[in-house]
Amino acid sequence: MSIEKEGKLKSFLKRKDIEFSAKRYGIDALSAMAQGLFASLLMGSIMGTLGTQLGIPILETAGQHAQGATGFAMAVAIGYALKCPPLVLFSLAAVGGAANSLGGAGGPLAVLIVTVVAAECGKAVSKETKVDIIVTPFVTIFVGVGLSVLCAPAIGVMASSIGRLIMWATELQPFFMGVIISVVVGIALTLPISSAAICAALGLTGLAGGAALAGCCAQMVGFAVMSFKENRWGGLFAQGIGTSMLQMSNIVKNPRIWIPPILTSAITGPISTCLFEMEMNGTAVSSGMGTCGLVGQIGVYTGWVADVASGAKAAITGMDWAGLLLICFILPGILTWIFGQGLRKMGWIKENDLKLD
Repeated sequence: MSIEKEGKLKSFLKRKDIEFSAKRYGIDALSAMAQGLFASLLMGSIMGTLGTQLGIPILETAGQHAQGATGFAMAVAIGYALKCPPLVLFSLAAVGGAANSLGGAGGPLAVLIVTVVAAECGKAVSKETKVDIIVTPFVTIFVGVGLSVLCAPAIGVMASSIGRLIMWATELQPFFMGVIISVVVGIALTLPISSAAICAALGLTGLAGGAALAGCCAQMVGFAVMSFKENRWGGLFAQGIGTSMLQMSNIVKNPRIWIPPILTSAITGPISTCLFEMEMNGTAVSSGMGTCGLVGQIGVYTGWVADVASGAKAAITGMDWAGLLLICFILPGILTWIFGQGLRKMGWIKENDLKLD
């Protein structure tokens, strides 16, 4: 390609706000997809469970419709993150519905990949013709649905196969896989990427989902308790039921502050898989939510309820509740605080290293 043509292409992409980068696709789009999942599948699951347990039919109905909108919500959320023009954004609803449906168990990953391509193609043709209202939706939907038909089933099979492999390995080696999953997913939660979207894309449930939840809780509750001295009650709630991602700027300044919650996740993960055998049998996205809005814990509970209803589980026991409380709240707080105090005495964590802005 000549320098002149290359310059024109760069100018065109800049004008269309098409940016090929890991940040835009791997962080912005992925994080937005998680929000779409939360606002549809996850919220629908919570509302449906509440409706069933409390005997409120309208909640059950609302939950069913929310879950039915999962593909549409994910695609529109991704399009919003990619700064799509209105016609492209609205057209992505059809793309998300097709990709999620054809992707099967690995639908979320199919939606992410297909929507990104369709969105960028739609942006490329947007407002380039006098019949934009026809051309832009046509191109966006045609590309998206066409890719869904061609690729979504394969993407779905790949994602679900990886997820099943991880879950199978966890059942085979619960201790080692408990450590690995808990640490990796916990780290992903604190990084500016979406652990919830990753868990949803791979369909992580069962013991593996429980280990992922343990790792996320270790990060959120761990940072909340460890930094209580600097951030008091506001920081406790912001991190404990919000997100540990708030500590990211402090981690960049002093990576050693990340050691206590990571060590904690390496302990609570195998305790979850080996001792309490805590399983996430709710929606997979809940596995990567930790204590954010108590969504992870509600996911475990909805799994219990579903298992009891299906006969897979006789009843919800005291041991179940003890495991949930210890893994999600008590151990993360105690262990991270102990490790944090040790690092403070060693001088690795100094005054205000954990202070939030």
